[in-house]
Amino acid sequence: MGCSVTIHPNLKNMQSPNKVTTCILLAGGFGTRLQSVVQEVPKVLAPIANQPFLHYVFTYLQQQEIKTIILAIGYKSEAVKAFAANWVNVFEIIYSIEETPLGTGGAIQLACTKTKEEHVFIINGDTFFPIDLQQLAKLHFSKSPNDLSIALKKLTNFDRYGVVLTDEEHAITAFQEKQPTQEGSINGGIYLLNTNVFEEYQFPLQFSFEKDFMETHLQLLYFYGFEFDSYFIDIGIPSDYLLANEMLPRFL
Repeated sequence: MGCSVTIHPNLKNMQSPNKVTTCILLAGGFGTRLQSVVQEVPKVLAPIANQPFLHYVFTYLQQQEIKTIILAIGYKSEAVKAFAANWVNVFEIIYSIEETPLGTGGAIQLACTKTKEEHVFIINGDTFFPIDLQQLAKLHFSKSPNDLSIALKKLTNFDRYGVVLTDEEHAITAFQEKQPTQEGSINGGIYLLNTNVFEEYQFPLQFSFEKDFMETHLQLLYFYGFEFDSYFIDIGIPSDYLLANEMLPRFL
């Protein structure tokens, strides 16, 4: 699970804690594309080898020294809360509930109001990418200023994902649209965000984090991408969901 980059040597401007221990977990998805194989439960509770998908995510976050989880929930939120109740002795769990769908950006913005931390991890609730989170934090704070760091995963022969381009300093230079790609680095669905951006910029209640925040503000803010070579799977489609049933138990 090592990272393929080296920590930047100039750390003199580092104004951060040694660790980031708060994580926003985006867990409000409908799981529309999984309806043929999973029904009646939100996507994050889809059964994987007789355990809800969130079981694997929570176990991973416990291993990564996360102390506080802000659960951004909406669809069938009571079911997610019932699962999370089993983990209250492990994490401080805070609920950020969407009364109406807010999009990924709106969900993150709302969740950020639930914490006073200046830096939080954000994890998509339908991907499993067990990177070293504290290594991502070190890399994030090695760049100053830095508003957002994205954990990237290099893939070959894909068309489901867009490509994230970076320069030699790991600054993100472009987000490319989905297209058949022989090799490229994709957004792995794990971020480290400086929450102050929501005080400096005005966003609507409902917006896309990927389109309206990252792509629109690429020239205005400081975004960095760091490649990790950890296993990656997105359970959002039936074929990968079935593969996850075979692979994820190996990470417990």
